[in-house]
Amino acid sequence: MLGAMQPTPRRPVFDAYWRFAAERQRIFEARLEDPHGPWTDDPILARYKFCNTFRASDRVSQYLIARVIYGPMARDLPAEDVFLRIVLFRLFSKESTWEALEHATGGVCRETLDVERLGDLLDQVRREQPIYTAAFILCAHDAYGHRIKHRNHLELVQRMFAPGALGAQLGRAGRLEDVYEALRDWPMIGAFMGYQLAVDLNYSEHLDFDENDFTVPGPGAVRGLRKVFSDFGDRTPRQLIMQMVERQDEHFDRLGLTWSGLFGRSLHAIDCQGLFCETDKYARVAFPDLASNRVRIKHEFRDPKARLDLFYPPKWDINDGVPKAAMPRDADSPEQLSFTDARLRVVDARPRYQGRVPQRPDVPARLFDEPAVAVG
Repeated sequence: MLGAMQPTPRRPVFDAYWRFAAERQRIFEARLEDPHGPWTDDPILARYKFCNTFRASDRVSQYLIARVIYGPMARDLPAEDVFLRIVLFRLFSKESTWEALEHATGGVCRETLDVERLGDLLDQVRREQPIYTAAFILCAHDAYGHRIKHRNHLELVQRMFAPGALGAQLGRAGRLEDVYEALRDWPMIGAFMGYQLAVDLNYSEHLDFDENDFTVPGPGAVRGLRKVFSDFGDRTPRQLIMQMVERQDEHFDRLGLTWSGLFGRSLHAIDCQGLFCETDKYARVAFPDLASNRVRIKHEFRDPKARLDLFYPPKWDINDGVPKAAMPRDADSPEQLSFTDARLRVVDARPRYQGRVPQRPDVPARLFDEPAVAVG
């Protein structure tokens, strides 16, 4: 466009974004083949904890996909019940909390969502352990008059999936942004959580929108953008993220980086958004002279010593490319994934609920300061 102001990348940090993406994915793949390591020569990646290059590969997303959406208790449920399960899980984003809810209900769905009884249950659980993840900062106001946050969230989900409410809106959505806007109409759903939920819902078989049609930069991504670019030009954060999506192959090739994506799947907007957040963390150590309110990485890497079994939305058509050693057990086996206490193990999954029991087997779940590179 004539007269358009191009963004100005900081070349060392801009290149670090792509190097991080490639190396973090290489580490992910190396761990599938070798559970012992070491997996990288990068001292920062070896020491500190970072999310995966692809959001869907992170442990909580894997649990969501394999157990909440495509697991046995979700089999044969109508779309609105699957949507309810997704929203309720993501609000807590904690496997042990979800398993407590599943055990108490015999399978979470609209019919079994007894807000008072489940509120009492979570009152008990929270006396022993946290019921929320520390990964998200949630709006905690008493939207429905309850003093305790989880009771407001339970009532929120109940109201969302009352007849004609959010579930019906999702059925009428024509694009991912419609899903996001429908979620944002509800109390306690901020912009970032609304986007995360929209992507989660799109993992299901009941929605199938292009993830690259829409994105919402979270606070960490905005910090990363400000480190990667010294000037945004006339671009918005959303537009800069989309440019990274569109030109990823060019930059991996330019830097001579080995890259085949996620078993053939390219980076999408949610992934590039997340990579800005991870680049912000990485740059705190790699580029300490960059101005930042956050100067250290909080969490060091701790190997959970657990086998990682992978399962992605079947509509992506990549599960056949996952190394067999990393795939879940045979679908005909009476075993399924258990993520209890943040560890992945195999347990007997023969029917033990009095409620909804699936009739089919489970499908579980350094850089040098060079002239700026053109990105516009």
